[in-house]
Amino acid sequence: MTSARRQLIDANATPFYHVINRCVRRAFLCGEDKLTGRSYEHRRGWIVDKIKALSAIFCIDICAYAVMSNHYHLVLKIDIEKAKSLTPKDIINRWSQITKGHAVATKYMNGDALIDGEVMLLDGLLAEWHERLSSISWFMRCLNEEIARKANREDECKGAFWEGRFKSQALLDEQALVACMMYVDLNPIRAGIADSLQSSDFTSIQERVNALNPHSNAPQLAKTTADNLQQIPHKALAKFDGSTLLSQQTGIPFHFADYLELIDWTGRAIRLDKKGYIDNQLPKLLNELGISPDAWLTSAKEFRRQYSGISGRWDSMCEFKKQHNSGKWCKGKASSQALHP
Repeated sequence: MTSARRQLIDANATPFYHVINRCVRRAFLCGEDKLTGRSYEHRRGWIVDKIKALSAIFCIDICAYAVMSNHYHLVLKIDIEKAKSLTPKDIINRWSQITKGHAVATKYMNGDALIDGEVMLLDGLLAEWHERLSSISWFMRCLNEEIARKANREDECKGAFWEGRFKSQALLDEQALVACMMYVDLNPIRAGIADSLQSSDFTSIQERVNALNPHSNAPQLAKTTADNLQQIPHKALAKFDGSTLLSQQTGIPFHFADYLELIDWTGRAIRLDKKGYIDNQLPKLLNELGISPDAWLTSAKEFRRQYSGISGRWDSMCEFKKQHNSGKWCKGKASSQALHP
């Protein structure tokens, strides 16, 4: 039996989450369908465009992404402080970019006087919309519904496009976050469809590397489409702020230079033509987090299989389960102990 979202997503426990969604009916997000010869490569851009546009509306940052042939991965961060700072007009402006809003909200925005009943109605709407603007479930709903409609329209068919509701993992500490981001960013290399970070198309690491070299000849990702949320500006990826503790950070709690060094080292180590390769010079971030190279490389290859709905120190995972009244056992004890000394 699947768990309720309130048991899996709790911004007070951690703002960071890994989410995954997969296509159904042999559907494609990219690549070429060998049966029909049709190319669906452009659909990868749909995903990147949409997550950037939605991130500009929701109080949710994109830490990492990878769009593969029939599924995609995201590492999301709920921006709790941003959500707290929203004014009633901010909430209405943001939500009206997703739905038609409500007549009483329009009346309020126009400066018209509201009667008591309308004030009560507006207060209820604002509370509901405010909660939704920091909800990963609503973020994913808006993302998946748009992509499904466009794909069905293009395929001239009806029915489900996604396998089911998205899967999520709570990332409870620094080790879990960096391991998951690395797992997501290295998807194309691990799958054997790319041999370098620069050639890992439709990943956040390619976007970050290209940003360091704006004159690069690498393909430009996430080109704006005409029907993309009425041309809402895209939001940049979450920043690396260099803090070493999740509780003290405003972005991703590492320096980007350290992350880039680690992902470059890891990518070379897990390539098929470099099987078993481990450089004696360990990256700085690995040493700082106290993770053994063997445990790290195993996590880079198998992070999704190592853990279930949560990832972190063993005691943190058990406490998370206890607080959310979940009777399920914590998956990933051995790997958790290896990554969390």
